Amino acid sequence: MSPVVSLCDISTRLGGQWVHRGLTLDVAQGELMALVGGSGAGKTTLLRQITGLQRPTSGAIELFGEPLYAGRRSQRFARLRRLGMLFQQGALFSALTVFDNIAFPLREFGGLHEAEIRVLVLAKLGQVGLAAQHATLMPAQLSGGMVKRVALARALALEPELLLLDEPTAGLDPERSAAFVALIRQLHAELGFTVVFVTHDLDTLSALATRVAVLAERRILASGTLDEVHATEHPFIQKFFRYHTTIDETPAE
Repeated sequence: MSPVVSLCDISTRLGGQWVHRGLTLDVAQGELMALVGGSGAGKTTLLRQITGLQRPTSGAIELFGEPLYAGRRSQRFARLRRLGMLFQQGALFSALTVFDNIAFPLREFGGLHEAEIRVLVLAKLGQVGLAAQHATLMPAQLSGGMVKRVALARALALEPELLLLDEPTAGLDPERSAAFVALIRQLHAELGFTVVFVTHDLDTLSALATRVAVLAERRILASGTLDEVHATEHPFIQKFFRYHTTIDETPAE
């Protein structure tokens, strides 16, 4: 079976600097793949490249066994319709209600009547643990945890096979972070989608990832289970996990 995502020999040059050089990574169907690494390592850039929002300087990207940019416009569109993305901080449209934020991809890409859209939006709200009365709220009226849930509902609106998450628990307190991770795991078990996510949080990493890829030195240094990666004898990897473990274990004042 072809990987859901295949990145082959990706090189990316931004602002006169190489962010990626010869980066290669495959993501299998059903995996929960975490991308970790230092600031500026190009993790979010990779997510943007997978969605087609940004092209690498060279190399090949395949989604669902097909070249990302191959075929007619309608074929490329159909390929991208099979993925959803939760942006960092949610990126909700501030002038739209919760209902209209979730309905946005359905109206743009779904070809549905408003009655059908209403049924689907309310179903997605239920999937992420929100009630119908939340549909009329504006983003400014939502807590941080609710913003994440609405953004997740929007990302799932078109029933994607691949879900991309950029720092899914950033800005959440430990309790809400754990609840959001549990929600993603529950939906993954129920719906069977593949997940690629960027995180710097070790609790999120250990609770959610089935495989981890460490991005540094413009390439993937190691990939495998968290235990396998943690045991890799590379100075950056050892320093990265030691630093983040120290941060996580520092008691609150």
